[in-house]
Amino acid sequence: MFNFLKPKPKTARPTFAPLGIDIHCHLLPSVDDGSKSNEESIACLRIMHEAGFNKVICTPHYQYPRFPNEESDIQQRFADMKLDLASQGVSSVIPELAGVAGEYRVDTGFTDRMSTNKFLLVGGHYLLAEFSLHQQVMGLDEILFELQMKNYEVILAHPERYPYYSSSSSKLQHFKDMGIYFQINILSLQGFYGEGPRRKAYEMIEKGWVEFLGTDMHNTLYAQALIDASHDHKIIKLLDTHKFLNSQVFSANAGEATKI
Repeated sequence: MFNFLKPKPKTARPTFAPLGIDIHCHLLPSVDDGSKSNEESIACLRIMHEAGFNKVICTPHYQYPRFPNEESDIQQRFADMKLDLASQGVSSVIPELAGVAGEYRVDTGFTDRMSTNKFLLVGGHYLLAEFSLHQQVMGLDEILFELQMKNYEVILAHPERYPYYSSSSSKLQHFKDMGIYFQINILSLQGFYGEGPRRKAYEMIEKGWVEFLGTDMHNTLYAQALIDASHDHKIIKLLDTHKFLNSQVFSANAGEATKI
C-alpha cells in the first residue's frame, strides 16, 4: 500500500545517522493525529531506518480534551505494537522501538498531571512539552519552574512553530536562561511547515539554542518529506557541523521511557 515511498540510495553514512535516536514521533497507531495502523507505522519506520535512525521513542499527544490519553493505556498499546511488529519479522529494516513517552500540551490536563507526576518521560528522564500553536499560555514561567523543582528536565517541542515567538524572542531567551531544552523539527528545516518556521529553526540553531532534532513523524506524507530532507545539502552540512544530544537521551541513570 505504501510502496510509493522510495528510500534514498544507500550511502556510506545515512543522513541522520549522527542523531541515531528520534525522540519525537507519532507512530503509535490510532491514539492521536498520527499513524492510523501498524502498516502505516512500519512504512514510516522503514524510511526512518533508511535515513539513519536506529532507535525511536514514540511520543503520542496528551492534549485535553482532543487527545485525553491515559499513560497505562498508552504503555499497553506500545507493548502490543512491539509484539505485533516482532511477529511480522521486520526488526532488521526498522529502528528499535526503544520507548514510549508523550508530547504533553501545556493545558488544563497538564496542570492536573503535575499534581500527581503522571508523565511518561523520554529516556526515563526528559519531559517533552508543547505549547498551543495559536495563542500564548499564561503562567508558563511558574509551570516550568515547578517542573524543574520536581527534577524534570523539560524539552520544548518545536519552538520554531509557535507564531507568537520570533527567533530572537526575549521569551525564548528567557526559557533558555531557565535551562529549558529546545527540540527543532527536522521537517521545519526542510520547509515542510513553510518558510517562517524554516528560517526560525536555522536562526535558533545558529544561536546555540537547540539541543535536539526530531522527526515529529505522523504518517507517510511526513515520511516522504523526510526522504526529501535527507537529500537537502544544507541539512546534511548542519549534521556535519553541529552536535545534537539525541544519542544521549538514554544515560546510565535513565532506562526506557517510563512512568514516574
